Amino acid sequence: MRVQSLGRRFPFLCGRFLLATLTVLALGAAAFADGTRTWEQSRFDELTKGTATGVAIRSVGGLELAPAFKLLYATPSTYIWAVGADDAGNVYAATGAPARVYRISPDGKATIIFEPQELQVQTLEVAPGGVIYAATAPDGKVYKIEHKPGEKTEAVKADAKNPEKDAPKEAAKPALDASWSSSVYFAPGTKYIWDLLLDKAGNLYVATGDHGEIYKVTAKGEHSLFFKSDETHIRVLALDAQGNVIAGTDGSGLVYRISPAGEGFVLYSAPKKEITALTLDREGNIYAAGVGEKKSGTGMTPMGGASSMITMGANPAAAIGPQGPGIVTMPTPGGVQTGPFPFPGGGASGGSDVYRIAPDGSPSRIWTSHEDIVYALAFDSHDHLLAGTGNRGHVFAIEGADEFSDLLKAAASQVTGFAKAPGGGLYAASSNLGKIFVLGPGPESEGTYESDVLDAKIFSRWGRSEFRGGGNVELLARSGNVDNPDRNWSAWKKVDLTKDAQMGVPPARYAQWKAVLHAGTAKPGVDSVTLNYLPKNIAPEIDDVAVQIGVRYQPLSKPSGMTLSTDVSGSSGAHFEAPVPSTRDRDAIGIKWNAHDENDDQLVYSVYYRGDGESRWLLLKDNLTDKAYSCDASLLPDGGYTVKVVASDAPSHSPGEALTAEKVSHRFEVDTTPPRIENLTASIEGAQIHVRFRAEDGFSAIKRAEYSVDAGEWKYVEPVGQVSDAKTEDYDFKVAPEAGKDVASEHVVVVRVYDKYDNMGAAKTLLRGK
Repeated sequence: MRVQSLGRRFPFLCGRFLLATLTVLALGAAAFADGTRTWEQSRFDELTKGTATGVAIRSVGGLELAPAFKLLYATPSTYIWAVGADDAGNVYAATGAPARVYRISPDGKATIIFEPQELQVQTLEVAPGGVIYAATAPDGKVYKIEHKPGEKTEAVKADAKNPEKDAPKEAAKPALDASWSSSVYFAPGTKYIWDLLLDKAGNLYVATGDHGEIYKVTAKGEHSLFFKSDETHIRVLALDAQGNVIAGTDGSGLVYRISPAGEGFVLYSAPKKEITALTLDREGNIYAAGVGEKKSGTGMTPMGGASSMITMGANPAAAIGPQGPGIVTMPTPGGVQTGPFPFPGGGASGGSDVYRIAPDGSPSRIWTSHEDIVYALAFDSHDHLLAGTGNRGHVFAIEGADEFSDLLKAAASQVTGFAKAPGGGLYAASSNLGKIFVLGPGPESEGTYESDVLDAKIFSRWGRSEFRGGGNVELLARSGNVDNPDRNWSAWKKVDLTKDAQMGVPPARYAQWKAVLHAGTAKPGVDSVTLNYLPKNIAPEIDDVAVQIGVRYQPLSKPSGMTLSTDVSGSSGAHFEAPVPSTRDRDAIGIKWNAHDENDDQLVYSVYYRGDGESRWLLLKDNLTDKAYSCDASLLPDGGYTVKVVASDAPSHSPGEALTAEKVSHRFEVDTTPPRIENLTASIEGAQIHVRFRAEDGFSAIKRAEYSVDAGEWKYVEPVGQVSDAKTEDYDFKVAPEAGKDVASEHVVVVRVYDKYDNMGAAKTLLRGK
């Protein structure tokens, strides 16, 4: 969000724009909060605060229609870990909780073709001829699922409509298709099978955990250890054009290239600990997603080690937390919990990266997110790289180095897999809950975007809107006086962009805009939207006024009319203000005040004073921009005074529209005249010197008196009445001469007195010896 204000009283800015800009940057901020303000939204970080439906948000800023995204089928399973599709467009989903393989036709009809005893089906691979290979966990086995010869495939539509909004809380279990059979194809003797891969010759590669091994099973069913790594888990597999197997690991985040002969070479050691997805483009570039922070030292974090434990209970949809699936304790069909079982991306924190490894082996990071965990990568029919993420369920299109679009948000926590769909689209699978969507290939016919809510802080009048974009786009606006738009705001008002673009919404504190994008011959898009508004002028407020005697404030060095502030938005709120420097000066009166303005208007101050018993305020100083002022105390006769500070927002408003506020200080006293000493006498009486004098002050009480004999130390002396609390005090005391001095010799007696404000008066007398 960017809030700006348009100055009306600074014409010099036009001729000195560059100089003023540099000055503002040097100071940190300049709050020109007068007149009309603007709220502009165009940047990615601004637009992501709004709500997009069928609208993609570009990282470079702006909005466009997202690819079509429709729910195909909502499974009864919580997790879908992998999907594949056959040539007829049927999609197969490997799921957990409960563990099944679903077969869903392009029209949304679903059946169960495999329901093992294991806790979950972790991955699958669709082979030519309709054969499905599926791997289970945690008792890792590879099953061969195939259609029985001569049997007709049964397909039962689980939900006649199955729209997302009408889907039941717990989807009905589809029928088990008895025309499919399953058998154990390969049992590697390991807990975890993470991925399966078929090459063109029909060889099946099996990526396993615990020992970081890849097995090869030929089309004849012969199996052998294909590759052994020193990593804990081989997580994902892909195949390049030369028949090399590309493998990603968990532990050190390695990407291997393994030749058909099983010779491995580390292409890249990622900064992240786990590679969760791999894909390749037509040019042979490898794209790898990395998640999780490596531990310092070894760089190894074995799965099942320090990951967080999550127990699935009555609400399995809530099992995956904000940092990734982690380790899950899985329930058996009878309700007995087993585990723990490490999930892909388990315990991941710190977001994720996507790396590109060029055919020559050079790597580069092309995308990063501090919030999203990448579970799947795939290219769509337009060669756009898509990333399915959690735990917000977003799909991103990665277009280049740090250039991307936030395409859509699924109605699920994680987007975990992609597979080709008929007509050039993609199937997208999700977990929490397990659903199958169809993405693309074309854009949505219509999309809407609702902006974040602007809090103008003050009741405001809403004027014109400014729109930059193209195609068929409608702009609407609404306003209200509570921060929740659902609580009796005005109705959406369409803005006529062909005329004056007036918003036409009622004056209020809050406002919001909405864009509706319609597909057409011209591609619709929004580059930026700006709302103009004028806050109602509110009088400034002076919080307090303090007066200190003996303090002198130094003026702040800054350009006239500029406020030092850390807030460049122009919106109201707290500002940083440099403290006014001060020094001790007993001859000065320091006046300091705190003031603010809800409009963030520039303020100018006037200071007045008035003595006790007087009715008229006298101007001490006007046109002040600092919140402090000092004057010489000698300018004011001794007496009691109050100070009044008047604040005006005139610099930010047209003549006649300014508002003022004032505040009066507590009473204070000024006394710069020292007390007088009268009738000072000294005489010798026996062995002592007898001293008498009177102290008088015209305004304040005598505070204390001291004496010194023959340049000796100053010594305190009490008045005749002992309590020193009057403007006139008499002193009468006797003192012996310093030791070794004859009382009859010549003596010098000096006395000094202080009034309440430490003004000092002194006198001396010479006592001649006899």
